[in-house]
Amino acid sequence: MGHNQDRYISNLTKDTYALVLAGGRGSRLFELTDWRAKPAVYFGGKFRIIDFPLSNCINSGIHRVGIATQYKSHSLIRHINRGWGHFKADISEFVDVLPASQRSGDDWYVGTADAVYQNLDIIKAERPKYILVLSGDHVYRMDYGVLLAQHVENNADMTVCCLEVPTEEAAGSFGVMTVNTDNKVIAFDEKPAQPNEIPGKSGQCLASMGNYVFSSDFLFEQLEKDCANADSSRDFGHDIIPSIIKEHNVYAFAFKDPDSNNQPYWRDVGTLDSFWEANMELVEPEPQLDLYDKSWPIWTYQEQLPPAKFIFDNDERRGTALDSTVSGGCIISGSTIRKSLLYSSVHTHSHSLIEESVLLHGSHVGEYCKLRRVIVDSNCRIPANLVIGYDKEQDIANGFRVSEKGITLVTNKMLEALAKSQS
Repeated sequence: MGHNQDRYISNLTKDTYALVLAGGRGSRLFELTDWRAKPAVYFGGKFRIIDFPLSNCINSGIHRVGIATQYKSHSLIRHINRGWGHFKADISEFVDVLPASQRSGDDWYVGTADAVYQNLDIIKAERPKYILVLSGDHVYRMDYGVLLAQHVENNADMTVCCLEVPTEEAAGSFGVMTVNTDNKVIAFDEKPAQPNEIPGKSGQCLASMGNYVFSSDFLFEQLEKDCANADSSRDFGHDIIPSIIKEHNVYAFAFKDPDSNNQPYWRDVGTLDSFWEANMELVEPEPQLDLYDKSWPIWTYQEQLPPAKFIFDNDERRGTALDSTVSGGCIISGSTIRKSLLYSSVHTHSHSLIEESVLLHGSHVGEYCKLRRVIVDSNCRIPANLVIGYDKEQDIANGFRVSEKGITLVTNKMLEALAKSQS
């Protein structure tokens, strides 16, 4: 990319306001989201899911960001204030939290479009030329500057970010685009049972990522129209996109690696299985998501912690971690960790074996425990001698949740109930 093109894109990003929709519950994560919104769920050892779209904004040169929050947002807001509160508003750099506050009526945020509409006065005060609407609950890295450039070059009113996904995966789960040879959207189906295939690519369809670019005046006009429609569900997928594709310029932006033309890393960690799988991918020798890439850092808040510590080295007990990721503040005390991901301040005690597991912040594992394919929620204390992940029926009898693919979730509330039943 030449200097003039770099300058062109930097001007576009400066004229952009990003609104991250971060109010979702993430009900398919079950107890992991009992006390936190899905975008506040931990991921990758030290991050939260929300850190990925926010880091994409900053790395792309977009420094005016609003975050629309709603469901059990305390954990999320605290994280944003601690990790993202260092920008200077006097030079138009900020990450603002925008809680649902009934700014335009008596309702909280009703749908994705309504979350934007209820903050129109805040957005208009910034006078952006372009508005980037982002889902706050996906893990990926993306340069939004390239997206903005294509939006402008197409003279588009709206541009929808899309992924190529198998039709069976998209059925009932994704909004699906049908485009012409110029990538102009000619049809849109919200979570269809039988998605339209991409011409020439059998079994593949073009699915919406839930990320959109709008020319600002066009978005304001469409949101006002949508608000006046009593039958609308106030949602981009259900209402806005189907209503505009015939008479306006709506384009699809294919999320592809510009060098290889391959599908870049993108994960919706919205189920226990997908959350476990995405974390497990990170302990591979060469994971597709490179968290060590200094050219595109993922920013976050993390408390100042001592380095991870591995203690005891004798035949009876030895603190070891193999093919694993261990975060700061962890103490591996005479236990064996294999192909697992340990978040900050985890403490595992002697003679325990932990395999293919994800242990969230502050969890403790007592002596002589065995864990396999387990997700342990933050600040849990696994009592000594407990075996989890080896016997599905026993795990269920102990009150733990077992997923479709056999991943066992353990939370404090479950452990408290188990202790009470055994007392």
